[in-house]
Amino acid sequence: MLSNPSLKYRPFPPVALADRQWPNRSITRAPIWMSTDLRDGNQALFEPMNAARKLRLFETLCGIGFKQIEVAFPSASQTDFDFVRQLITTHRIPDDVTIEVLSHARAPLLRRTVDSLRGARSAIVHIVNATSQPFRELVLGMSQAEVLAMAVDSVRLVKDLTAAQPDTDWRLQYSLETFTATELDYALAVADAVVEAWNATPDNQLILNLPSSVENATPNVYADQIEWMHRRIARRDSVVLSVHPHNDRGTAVAAAELALMAGAERVEGCLFGNGERTGNVDLVTLALNLYTQGIAPGLDFSDIDAVARSFEACTGLTVPPRQPYAGDLVFTAFSGSHQDAIKKGFAAQTADAVWNVPYLPFDPADVGRGYDAVIRVNSQSGKGGIAHLLESHYGLVLPRRLQVEFAQVVQRQADAEGGEIGHAQIWRLFKAEYLEANAPLYYLGHRLSDSADGQRIELDLHWRGAARCLVGEGNGPLDAAVAALAALDYAVTIRSYEERSLGPSRHGGDAQACAFVELAGPDSRTGYGVGIDDNLVTASIKALVSGINRLAG
Repeated sequence: MLSNPSLKYRPFPPVALADRQWPNRSITRAPIWMSTDLRDGNQALFEPMNAARKLRLFETLCGIGFKQIEVAFPSASQTDFDFVRQLITTHRIPDDVTIEVLSHARAPLLRRTVDSLRGARSAIVHIVNATSQPFRELVLGMSQAEVLAMAVDSVRLVKDLTAAQPDTDWRLQYSLETFTATELDYALAVADAVVEAWNATPDNQLILNLPSSVENATPNVYADQIEWMHRRIARRDSVVLSVHPHNDRGTAVAAAELALMAGAERVEGCLFGNGERTGNVDLVTLALNLYTQGIAPGLDFSDIDAVARSFEACTGLTVPPRQPYAGDLVFTAFSGSHQDAIKKGFAAQTADAVWNVPYLPFDPADVGRGYDAVIRVNSQSGKGGIAHLLESHYGLVLPRRLQVEFAQVVQRQADAEGGEIGHAQIWRLFKAEYLEANAPLYYLGHRLSDSADGQRIELDLHWRGAARCLVGEGNGPLDAAVAALAALDYAVTIRSYEERSLGPSRHGGDAQACAFVELAGPDSRTGYGVGIDDNLVTASIKALVSGINRLAG
């Protein structure tokens, strides 16, 4: 039993922002993206990446389209320092990509950090400094004035250090670590002080990062905090307002989206939400959320499986099967009602229309996924999913009542096995049920000729093991075949008949004729027979034989 939470926790106080504007806004363009997979994401791994894996992930990030990538914490280890040097000296950084490196606000660390970037075409020096009351008092042992002075001194030092390397295009980022737990008046004072110390201008903007270092309130509170700062920063046109949401409450994506509505222009995060504790904001989800709203994200996830596999190889982590957009099962429906709705949506969807398929808010093809795995069958599935798999893989379009009938066959098999049934197994079940039975009636061949009533047929067959040759006449081949079969001791009547072309299937071959005949037997039971052949008449007779075998067998 959990203890009384009111004795242990306190609700996070709301922000005094009575005229908040973000709830009435929409996101209209993508933010500036900054990937911290190689720094924040890397430090969260049980086994941090080596240089080779970091380089592979860096190249993956560049291929996706990230223009700002935080690559290391060079003052923290020789490994990180050497990786920054490797990127620069081996010319691995594309001309349109700016690398970023992190440092705490300490003079020796800042000197080491700037030294790691010698020779870079462009670089962002990222200073991070905790500002909240618990960190000031419990971790740093400093007053508000002392923390503010440390921030200003750090910025001035970086300004001097970077001025000594004029060949590099330098930018500064300042992060108020634990911003969401910092008093807003004090956070604003620190922000304005570092902007002033950098002498930021509209042409030399400072990146002001306001992270949710630990997510401790609902996303709307974070949006209020961002809007409060956005509307009060003294030199707002000289600042790029950045956010770095963590996912402790599981709402980092929502917090980032609301923060963009509240005035943020830049988002930091990781692929698939990697990061310490429950992770950073998931940049894949965030970018593709924008895409589904008609906003070009500026990041290329058109081959989401390739991105996921590279991420997994580099980090040792696994993309969960239900991960938004990228998981193996996110476009998959097992439920019968879902499958039926998706099947009907696919049938109505045209290439030039707005996407409008039930249960699929996003076209799998946009991330390089096919439609093969959209509908998969298990014991929870229904006729719609089974019919979709037969149609999409084998070109077989079943009449609706036959869908219901065959679904019971598949359901029995799924219940017996207790797992998923793939399209190949469904096709084997269909053939065994409708196409391969040869008792008690075994069809050998037929001969057609004209007659006074229309058509005359001679049927060669075995009935209950005895060879027979039956003759009948009717207004067409199938009618004549029914008349011929009346000589047996098992009379049937045709309830319905459909014919259509089979295919083309995904497995090649010329299109064949497919006939479906619904029969009623002498005991009034009904059932379908199916026949497939290059010749339509033969397919129809095979369907008749199939139905008799299913009813009489």
